[in-house]
Amino acid sequence: MRLVFCGTPQFAVPTLEALLQAGHRVELVLSQPDRASGRGLEIQISPVKKFAEQHGLALAQPEKIRNNPDLQTRLGELAPDAIVIVAYGRLIPPWMLTLPRYGNLNVHASLLPKYRGAAPIQWAVANGETETGVTTMRIDEGLDTGDVLLQQRVPISPRQTAVELSPVLAEVGAELMVRTLAGLEQGTVQAVQQNHSLATLAPLLQREDGRIDWDRTAQQIFDRWRGFQPWPGTFTGFHGKKWVLHAMRVAAEAASLPAGAPSGTLLRKGSRLLVACGEDTWLDLLELQMEGKRRVPVEAFLNGFSLAAGERLDQG
Repeated sequence: MRLVFCGTPQFAVPTLEALLQAGHRVELVLSQPDRASGRGLEIQISPVKKFAEQHGLALAQPEKIRNNPDLQTRLGELAPDAIVIVAYGRLIPPWMLTLPRYGNLNVHASLLPKYRGAAPIQWAVANGETETGVTTMRIDEGLDTGDVLLQQRVPISPRQTAVELSPVLAEVGAELMVRTLAGLEQGTVQAVQQNHSLATLAPLLQREDGRIDWDRTAQQIFDRWRGFQPWPGTFTGFHGKKWVLHAMRVAAEAASLPAGAPSGTLLRKGSRLLVACGEDTWLDLLELQMEGKRRVPVEAFLNGFSLAAGERLDQG
């Protein structure tokens, strides 16, 4: 097929690569403009742009697409059979939706209608799901509300983080999009309307999502830590200082620890530092970083840490 591909982060690269390997003609790649980021405000080039340049693909990085006559004319002249969109980061305007005969096709990292939105991988992990997946869908004007084309389920292991799960889903999505295009061309893939009553949302993460509510159970807090990697991470406060918790685990011996301890209570046990959570569960802190200090294993942290009985971390 003649395709236009829209994508920006690393998650999108496997699909673009798979389309080329399958023999499709990617006539144009759209990616977000280069942005300055980081402490040094260095210009960051998107992974999709890097891949497109390495493979000699035509590339455009429009600042806007909704009201862009030049882009509309260019895509009209290309007359793609389909526009493939993977984590592009822009809403697709109506004029693009009606342009290709097979529509605008999206790889979404959830089993729609669950986890519609910008952060489906992170929220699936943070909510303790044991399974997620990938959906190919035909984009409409809603938020991930278009008809489903194909889906594939993917298990989430108990300790897997969002960072570890993302490349797995990217590879599944790449293969699924190749199958979707073949099925559309052969007439073997039929669009199925989503059951909108079952929809759940996966909104863009905010910094405050990483603040720990110690009234949650240890497992719930651990799941949120897994889901909120690399950003916003998980953090709390103690005596006016921010603590970033870089590694943790659910304490296996909770039954032998003090019952009824208020949420957020700290307990030093040899070279370990534990925290009381909701429902008489405990977290074992493994690596942390106090505001203004470097991240260290908890054993090193405890060398210079004085703890009074009953002291508690900030609550929520």
